[in-house]
Amino acid sequence: MKKPIQIRRHSPMILPDSSRVIIRPFIPGGDDYIASIIGRAMALTEDEVGHELSIVRKEFESRHFDVESIFLTNYSKIENHLSKSPPLSIDRKLIIGALFSGEYALESAAIFNPSIVPHPDQSDAPTGGLRFIMSLRATGEGHISSIEFRAGTITSDGQIKLDPVSRFVTEPEIIPDPRYHKKSFQIKLKEMGVDDSHADAVLAPLQDRFTRSDLNQSVGKVHEHIGTQGLNHTLECIQWLADSNYELRFSKDLAISERIIFPVSSNESNGIEDARFVRFVDDDDSVTYYATYTAYNGHDILPQLIETRDFLHFNILTLNGDAVQNKGMALFPRKIDGRYAMLSRQDNENLFIMFSENPHHWSNPEIILRPAEMWESVKIGNCGSPIETEAGWLVMTHGVGPMRKYSIGAVLLDLEDPTKVIGRLAEPLLSPEGNEREGYVPNVVYSCGSLIHGSELILPFAVSDQASAITSVCLDDLLTVLLSQDGELA
Repeated sequence: MKKPIQIRRHSPMILPDSSRVIIRPFIPGGDDYIASIIGRAMALTEDEVGHELSIVRKEFESRHFDVESIFLTNYSKIENHLSKSPPLSIDRKLIIGALFSGEYALESAAIFNPSIVPHPDQSDAPTGGLRFIMSLRATGEGHISSIEFRAGTITSDGQIKLDPVSRFVTEPEIIPDPRYHKKSFQIKLKEMGVDDSHADAVLAPLQDRFTRSDLNQSVGKVHEHIGTQGLNHTLECIQWLADSNYELRFSKDLAISERIIFPVSSNESNGIEDARFVRFVDDDDSVTYYATYTAYNGHDILPQLIETRDFLHFNILTLNGDAVQNKGMALFPRKIDGRYAMLSRQDNENLFIMFSENPHHWSNPEIILRPAEMWESVKIGNCGSPIETEAGWLVMTHGVGPMRKYSIGAVLLDLEDPTKVIGRLAEPLLSPEGNEREGYVPNVVYSCGSLIHGSELILPFAVSDQASAITSVCLDDLLTVLLSQDGELA
């Protein structure tokens, strides 16, 4: 009789908390409506302004770190609607900014689709334990998704403890003058169909690494020389691409749970979905944390890449190549035979793999796995980046079967040639049970990344697109079944 795979569901459950809010611009209506709102604020006396501002401060200061700086930022967004007048007092600017601001509850609808990586700072890890960072997809009003984080500890005996979560959430500073790689920029413009003399004229004088200021200056010179005829579309595409590649920076004083990556560019205006983080070790032993995610603008999806070394400074980058077209891209944690490797889903049905000399350029995908069992007969995909074991690359998968039920499985790929599947579970490792079946999207368990600690696989997973939970799996049991001929669980 086969030994069953030992699976332990842990007690920490991450539930949506509607009290975690940020302040976002709230600019209703057109120019006339905006002018009417401003007019009512301008009609107040200074005493009335001070009184109204004191009410707003009393009501909202305890809910945010620095409410006034956000009011001033939002005031600046509508400042051009003010007619010429004597300089406004700070209090009047603040109350106008408050009129064009509103709270957004980041996770009021759901907090799900987690991935987990070792924390870059292990100085506080207990003996035999591990500090970790978990990313989560938070979804609020309008189904706009963002990336939240949690930190925690795995103890030597396999217990999992999450750090206390702050009620404060803070957006990062957007670096005003980010840098770009010229080659990547050119390739992406060509993929967008912008391969003309105007684009060449803009990019030709730029260095291999250039800043947004350099780009703006070059655009201005070309505009002056050529004029506007035939140039607008090219400039719009260059602007869109520049906006889609940006840098973020958090204060080191913010706890992990206080950091939020909210949509910035127009291509992600409706959400940043399903970040798959991986700790990547390069040939020189340097470590970079990468994450692929899906940008969604309400109509189209665009796979993007996040790079960070410390979870304080983040580079957000577009991905290039004809294979960058669907969800579920997951980077291997190291190069294989000198090349980067990536899992992907090209056709919404099968699991693919591809290789590249550059982590930003992907093409030539090939199928490595097709649906085989009833529980995955609708489609299959990955549940995060592959994990290296002595037996092979362990890939957690998701399968969709009857009644759109999502289950989690596993496959084993050859270490030297990951296009070869050497083991595969014939049955799900994890399926929704009991209350896990209930949620925003019923009958779903799903993960965006797991890790190995000691003899256990730590697998965080989403519960029906609403909450998140954590389970651990005996690694030896799992590998034994994967290496058996039938891949059946006991």
